[in-house]
Amino acid sequence: MKDIGTIIWKEAKDLFFSHGRLDLIRPLIFIAILGIFLPLNIGMQWLSLPTPVVLINSYIPFIFILNYIADAIAGERERHTLETLLASRVSDQAILIGKVIVTVGYGWGMGLVSLMLGLVTVNLFRGQGKWQFYSPVELLLAFLLVSLLISLLAASGGVLVSLRTATVRQAQQTLLLGTLVLGVLLVLTLEAVPSSLLTGLSSRQILFIVISALVVLDAILMGIVLKSFRRSKLILS
Repeated sequence: MKDIGTIIWKEAKDLFFSHGRLDLIRPLIFIAILGIFLPLNIGMQWLSLPTPVVLINSYIPFIFILNYIADAIAGERERHTLETLLASRVSDQAILIGKVIVTVGYGWGMGLVSLMLGLVTVNLFRGQGKWQFYSPVELLLAFLLVSLLISLLAASGGVLVSLRTATVRQAQQTLLLGTLVLGVLLVLTLEAVPSSLLTGLSSRQILFIVISALVVLDAILMGIVLKSFRRSKLILS
């Protein structure tokens, strides 16, 4: 745990301070858009978590995760700091888990802060004198869980790609292409599923299927990443 904490501290500093104020301003701009500008324009309907709100609050943090995780290994290799990191006494698992935790916390936390800020914004400027919360609460909790699982999926896949690319730009391009391919496959899969099957399922059943599929994918991908992340291979690469 101490080693993981060390990596988390290192990655957090690299994330927010490696390129100066821009690394702090950029997420704040998007949080302001997601948590102030959009809620003010949507109004109290924001609290019912309509589909556009859910998609926007998932997509932008997802893009931030892919952009940052591409730097996880390829960036270290490009800056010639990978050798120093691997020469430390910190275990392979601690390095990997620390990088994933910071990345997931960065993207998922951005979405969470935006939702809470949006809650305050609509109640202060669009409310009718009575404080209201997101409704139904079950939908909010389900969205946060799905968002967390998607963030973990993006971080795990990003590490796997970053392990096999020489530069950050190459990793980012590969992740972008992979995301587009997965999006197309997802659309084709949904179109291939008989509509009678979907209409026969309740929203809770569909949500359970989605969460279960994400948990399985996360477990498989993290297993592959843990097996692939080996100090000896990285030193020779």
